[in-house]
Amino acid sequence: MQDKNNENKESGRRRPKKNFRAVTIIAILVFLVMLTGASLGFLTASIHTIPSLKGEIRPAVSSQIFDVNGKLITTIHSVENRLPVSINKIPKNLQNAFIAAEDVRFYQHSGIDPRGILRAIWSNITNRGIAEGGSTITQQLARNALLSQDQTIKRKIQEAFLSLQIERQYSKQEILEMYMNQIYFGQGAYGVQTAAQIYFGKNVEDLNLAECAMIAGIPKSPNYYSPSSNLKAAKERQSVVLDQLVKYDYIDSATALKAKNTEIKLVNRNTTTTATASYFTDYVLQLLIEKYGADAVYKDGLKVYTSLDIEMQTAAEQAMNQLLPTRRTENGIKQPQGALVAIDPHNGHIKAMVGGRGNDQFNRAVLAERQPGSAFKPFVYLAALESGFTPASIIDDKPISFGSWSPMNYDRRFRGPVTMRTALEQSLNVVTVKLAQQVGIDKTLYYAQQMGISTLVLTGNTNDRNLAMSLGGLTRGVTPLEIASAYGVLANGGVRVEPLAIIKVVDRNGKVIEETLPRERVVVNERSAYLLTDMLRGAINQGTGAGAYFGRPAAGKTGTTSDYKDAWFVGYTPDLAAAVWMGYDNADYLSGITGGTIPATIWQSFMREASTKYVARDFVKPSGIVTARISTQDGLLLNDAASKEARDELFAEGTQPTKVSTVTATKDDNDKKDGKDNAANNDGKNPAQTGNTEGSDTTEQIPPPPPAKNSKNTIDPALPPPPPKPTDSNKKN
Repeated sequence: MQDKNNENKESGRRRPKKNFRAVTIIAILVFLVMLTGASLGFLTASIHTIPSLKGEIRPAVSSQIFDVNGKLITTIHSVENRLPVSINKIPKNLQNAFIAAEDVRFYQHSGIDPRGILRAIWSNITNRGIAEGGSTITQQLARNALLSQDQTIKRKIQEAFLSLQIERQYSKQEILEMYMNQIYFGQGAYGVQTAAQIYFGKNVEDLNLAECAMIAGIPKSPNYYSPSSNLKAAKERQSVVLDQLVKYDYIDSATALKAKNTEIKLVNRNTTTTATASYFTDYVLQLLIEKYGADAVYKDGLKVYTSLDIEMQTAAEQAMNQLLPTRRTENGIKQPQGALVAIDPHNGHIKAMVGGRGNDQFNRAVLAERQPGSAFKPFVYLAALESGFTPASIIDDKPISFGSWSPMNYDRRFRGPVTMRTALEQSLNVVTVKLAQQVGIDKTLYYAQQMGISTLVLTGNTNDRNLAMSLGGLTRGVTPLEIASAYGVLANGGVRVEPLAIIKVVDRNGKVIEETLPRERVVVNERSAYLLTDMLRGAINQGTGAGAYFGRPAAGKTGTTSDYKDAWFVGYTPDLAAAVWMGYDNADYLSGITGGTIPATIWQSFMREASTKYVARDFVKPSGIVTARISTQDGLLLNDAASKEARDELFAEGTQPTKVSTVTATKDDNDKKDGKDNAANNDGKNPAQTGNTEGSDTTEQIPPPPPAKNSKNTIDPALPPPPPKPTDSNKKN
């Protein structure tokens, strides 16, 4: 009985122990199940939030802008400055250096390298340095291209799964290429091509072994190992990479030693230079962004081939910087300011563009609408030629009034009857106004519009349908780009070609996504264009634009507003048209500077350099142009070769005089010069609402304000004349 009681007591002591063990096991199992469930849930969530690998791994790529000859003007990038390069152009030494330094088993593993991870862990435990880390090249690509740099379990899980996917979707060579174009090298450089240019000033295919080893060592710590900021550390890291190349039999010890002793020549990044063609670059960027959007421009690696000639651009910038005076500086911008635009009249290519001098964003060549003064007069004379007038037509230069306005010449003198040629050469205001009145205001405006002037105002309380416009008194003004293009019509025989800045755009894969061809149309009769050109040649050879003469056939016109706020010279050769403007941004006064002085000198300096690109040649005379000897007194035929009043004049066939002059020489010597001014820069001026002469000290002109957009008081413009045809009834082949 006692034994039984003892047995019961012993059993009672054992039962709690067994129950506790069972509970503990159950609790552990439950915890493990919960832990496994949570881990699986976390793993599932991590996998489900992995970025998609559909398509390509496409990092942001910088766009490049080239000139017409394929020379790089600038590289455009937003956050990441990256220029991708094909694996075929990456030297084998550089490929091997990355593999030796970062992932020696790259060609053996499937995205994750357990041996590499264990090796890195052992290195950390034993504090033994090792060149390559635990992450494979594929993992680094996944992390840099698709993930953040956060040191979290979720990111590491995603990195591992992405690496496996990348290995299945891409070949080893493709992965290596993407990796080498993706990673950061310090100094704002992404990818091996940009790094090669930033540090060594050369393309990646031109790197030697020493440079390859140095670049391959940078990604371990881009800021620390950047040779530009820490050359000593970069050399030490380079040495480690070279040792790795020896260790894995990519090179021998002698080659490594030679590379270690090779002098490293870095690009000097401290030299500050003014960006070439900055205003043109901004202009092109705006055109691209309007068409493709900002993301495409800054991130899609476009190659943009433009019309600019970098050598002409340099000549334009030098002429502007050397010859434009500085009277004061406002907000870091020199004043007065200036602009220059040069266009090939045959294809519309913008060859040079200076939008100012400074680093502001206001491109005066494209955006500044300024009063053209007498530079607008050729449109009046063209309308006259198209209306039957000839260079020998006689207009009486004598006082005339239009209501309260009495236009005046530059020197306030009147010359009596003069030829239309002389009036244009000497920029006579009164004759120009009379011509505009006779041929019609709308006809002048029509030809200005047809030739490319888009800023004319034809409706509203204040508009350009008045005689003041004939002297350049416009509501808004003109831009240098448009007036250069308009004069280019004359250089191109009456054919207008739209100004063109972008020739071709290529995407990052080399596919042409845009290619622009010249857009042209006939807007002026070729014989009228040639006659006006010949008259404008006189403006340079013996007229107000003499300061622009540079030894080649050229035509052009000065322009100065009566208040000295704007000064112009616009001219052209058979192959290049250019406009130069100067003035203050705040509409201050130029104090006596006319278009025939500084603007003409800038134009001359630029054209002298730019024209070396072209063979010297004369303007092409079209068929249907004849010559007759006439009297400058009445424009009629004069056969007296000895007469000082006689000259050979050009005519469109059928418009030459048939009557013989009966005028005898009765004028004094001054009048024999046909009003040739002895002032240095005689140029007709924009009167607007006051007597106005170029270079004269007359009443200040205040241009009227532009009309309100919703003005109900509008004047319908008269129906313009029909567009001129390339051939007409007077032309004989």
